[in-house]
Amino acid sequence: MVIQKLDIVSFARFQAVLGGLIGLVCGILYSFSGLIIDALVSLEMLSPVTMETPGLSSGTVLAFGALIGMPVIFMIAGFILGLIEAILYNLFAKWFGGLKIDLN
Repeated sequence: MVIQKLDIVSFARFQAVLGGLIGLVCGILYSFSGLIIDALVSLEMLSPVTMETPGLSSGTVLAFGALIGMPVIFMIAGFILGLIEAILYNLFAKWFGGLKIDLN
């Protein structure tokens, strides 16, 4: 089976979902690793000068906004990128023969 044309909006939605999942993973890593570093600075196990953080503060709480913000930003970027990719695929697939998929 050869895919000659992609539905632009459905492919963009697919890319948005993938971007959202990647953003969620990145948000989790950012939030919890920042929490660990801030906690270690507050316990004086790490230097606040070296880590460039005062320790646990309102910035720590704001970092958990990345759990919502990063997936949203990555979803928007994924949707826009999906639109561009699908348009480019539809333009160039006729010259390169399309995407070949073996379905059993």
